[in-house]
Amino acid sequence: MVRPKIAMKVLALSLAALFVTACSGLSGEEKLERSTAHYQLGVSYLNENNIQPAFVEFQKSLEYNPDNKETLNAVGLIYLLKLDDYPKAVEFFQKAIKQDENYAEAWNNLGSAYEKVGKFSNAVEAYKTALKNPFYRNAEKAFYNLGRAYYRMGKFNDAVESYTESIRRYSDFYPPYYGLALSYNALRRYGDAATALKKALELDPNYKGDKEKAIKDLNDKRLLVRGDEMKDLDDLLEIMNY
Repeated sequence: MVRPKIAMKVLALSLAALFVTACSGLSGEEKLERSTAHYQLGVSYLNENNIQPAFVEFQKSLEYNPDNKETLNAVGLIYLLKLDDYPKAVEFFQKAIKQDENYAEAWNNLGSAYEKVGKFSNAVEAYKTALKNPFYRNAEKAFYNLGRAYYRMGKFNDAVESYTESIRRYSDFYPPYYGLALSYNALRRYGDAATALKKALELDPNYKGDKEKAIKDLNDKRLLVRGDEMKDLDDLLEIMNY
């Protein structure tokens, strides 16, 4: 059986050879238009979780315009979220940022890729760079990610500050409440931890305040994870008892 990562590499090489001919004879404007069209089609496939056709469309987009920052970022997301190839994800996010140093979404995604390989200091800097852009519409996600990185570094007060800022930006964004619960628990602020977790369960559409369902779900998830993720689940289950 061909491994997914190898298959993607072979596919990319095949597409590159095919589109050298297809791109010839087109004006610069026509190439940009086709690049955008393939990018948009790729996004639609990606939203449907159809990874292979999404990857094909993104490669076509890059053949017409190798500098398309949105496409470079999208390819990075496939490597990050679908193929677990974190070095490759870093490479594509960096390529996107090279095209636009103020591309906040790519900086945020780069931070996530750094987190996956345990480079938390690099992740923090990437998230902070994303947040320097005052027009970044997903700032609440970057603050949440920043809080998670700080938590992994043992900087629990900084984590609390970042999670709180995320919630201030978007009060119904439930993931930061889980992060707050864990951070308060690490700081031995057990009452605050319990309050934060209660709010998380109320806002989380999977539970809608159903504590018993959450306990069962967390116990089931424990069987599928290890390391830091398992410890997080254990801590959340402990906080349920406060």
